[in-house]
Amino acid sequence: MNPLFYFLLGLTAILAATANAGGPVLDTDGDFILDGGSYYVLPIFSGGGLTLTPRGGNQCPLHIGQEYSDVNKGIPVKFSNCRSKFGFVLEFVNLNIEMDVKATICFQSTYWWVDECDMAIKKFFIMSGPKPKPGEDSSKSFFQIKKTKYFHNGYTIAFCPNDNDCIDVGIFVDEYGVWRLALSPTPFPVMFVKAIGTETSSKTMYERN
Repeated sequence: MNPLFYFLLGLTAILAATANAGGPVLDTDGDFILDGGSYYVLPIFSGGGLTLTPRGGNQCPLHIGQEYSDVNKGIPVKFSNCRSKFGFVLEFVNLNIEMDVKATICFQSTYWWVDECDMAIKKFFIMSGPKPKPGEDSSKSFFQIKKTKYFHNGYTIAFCPNDNDCIDVGIFVDEYGVWRLALSPTPFPVMFVKAIGTETSSKTMYERN
């Protein structure tokens, strides 16, 4: 069979998969982000990668925070439930995000969920929690990736409980000076960098300091 035929067939499949969504999400090398692959989420601006950190005096559950130092890549993430038959992540499609760490001090899974509102400061923080189960109400664990036009291969992450009603995920500095992921009108522009291996440390930001 002519190789051109296979190329056109593959291209047609990709176009069909992205017809009702955005294009494939790319890492800093320009490669497709793979469903189940491990990637560091690094800020376009200041600070380091993502980490797990307790909230206030509660050791568990752990929440998603940002490292202070730009030399610390933090803990990578994995994307799943991307609804792509071809194994790559698409823009504007609901998916689940998990911190790619083998174990935590809380002995729990590290999928992203939106926590209940902190009424004292009127904020919804991003916390880690169990793997969403098919059939249960997992709307608080649906996120989407969106291209930002201001940076090459730069993206933002949004919480999308109803597929279309999305709220950006941004950075909020809490009363303890910890940088945390929270729902925000100001997005957090990021880029995705391939990670090699899996983060094995169970230490949080506080335990390392």
